[in-house]
Amino acid sequence: MRYLPLTAADRSAMLERIGAAHIDELFADVPADALQAGPIAGLAPHASEMAVERHMTKLAARNLSAGAAPFFLGAGAYRHHIPASVDHLIQRGEFLTAYTPYQPEIAQGTLQVLFEFQTQVARLFGTDIANASMYDGSTACWEAIAMAGRVTKRNKVLLSGGLHPHYVATAETMARFTGDVLEARLPVLSAEADDAELIAGVDGETSAVVVQYPDILGRVPDLAAIAEAAHAKGALLIAVVTEPVALGLLEAPGVLGADIVVGEGQSLGVGLNFGGPYLGLFGCREKFVRQMPGRLCGETVDADGRRSFVLTLSTREQHIRREKATSNICTNAGLCALAFSIHMSLLGGEGLAQLAAVNHGRAQAVAAALSALPGVTLLNNAYFNEFTVLLPSDARQAVRALADRGVLGGVALGRLYPQASQLHAGLLVTASECTSDEDIAALVAALKEVL
Repeated sequence: MRYLPLTAADRSAMLERIGAAHIDELFADVPADALQAGPIAGLAPHASEMAVERHMTKLAARNLSAGAAPFFLGAGAYRHHIPASVDHLIQRGEFLTAYTPYQPEIAQGTLQVLFEFQTQVARLFGTDIANASMYDGSTACWEAIAMAGRVTKRNKVLLSGGLHPHYVATAETMARFTGDVLEARLPVLSAEADDAELIAGVDGETSAVVVQYPDILGRVPDLAAIAEAAHAKGALLIAVVTEPVALGLLEAPGVLGADIVVGEGQSLGVGLNFGGPYLGLFGCREKFVRQMPGRLCGETVDADGRRSFVLTLSTREQHIRREKATSNICTNAGLCALAFSIHMSLLGGEGLAQLAAVNHGRAQAVAAALSALPGVTLLNNAYFNEFTVLLPSDARQAVRALADRGVLGGVALGRLYPQASQLHAGLLVTASECTSDEDIAALVAALKEVL
């Protein structure tokens, strides 16, 4: 039977209280073509458990998992090998429902895990501190923009053309309600990132400059030069890292002058999972700690002098600050943070550097093989494990044709930027330690047929 906890009178009273005539008014911001007008086609109004199970199994069989085909997708979500020990440990009973606790005195183990996680993120990012994780990379990016506004008392933000368009869209959605002015731009199909254009745009009204590192085309921007220009005008540099494995080879953004470093932690310990849940990372300079969103776990001693852990700062809306909170979307995926931390612990600093070197080597092999094909041009002068190639025609057609041949050949820039025809020849290709020589050969053979 259906569970309907509210009566018609209950719903009418609630609508009257908030000043809405009908429940549909609560969905006014949802585009009309995205609303479901009636029952979902193909689903019976009721069915037995076995029938539902069979139906859902058939639907699931239509998916193609990352490990079932040569896989070269990236663009913010990456396939890496996750050691079996990660999954084994996170499924221990004391961890499986992990969440930043509201009663820290009875959750010392969870707090210690998050304390260690914060330490790892801070060292990875080169920042003084890091919080106990956030919802995902895109919302962490927006929180950094909002934080920069609180720090600088300004509201103009420059977004690099190399910033992932989904991160841009998230920031634009939130800025509609805050008054922040976001100056976004499209990427240019050039070997170098748009550093000079960004630097030229910084002025005395700029709150922050947001730069992805490496960027959406796989290029590596000069963070030090951008940081110097931003600081000269009193602005902050926000670095966005969508592929944390890259920091095994690249200098940490905080060391290069970034004031706030955010990113997506999915690459370490967290599978692709067809899109989530993922893990937002957030670090910054210590002097900004009271403007940092989310929660901060700290170390102290108890009444008997024993090492213990506490929630040092908790500036979110569900805690005591409520309307004075710095954020209301700083949900902490504690289990994903734990998986990240276990994977990082298993690798260690040396192991992370070795993993990064393997990733770069695999990407070099793919780039060399594709560049040898007639009509295919490598865009990048430098890259980590992701790069852009230019095809003779719209890359979306090539991606579909490759998929028909059982190869997930990359992300077409036309998919990310459908409004920008000048980018449609671009194909973003990613390799990792999971990319085999057989995968590369399959990609090259299939692309030969397609072109």
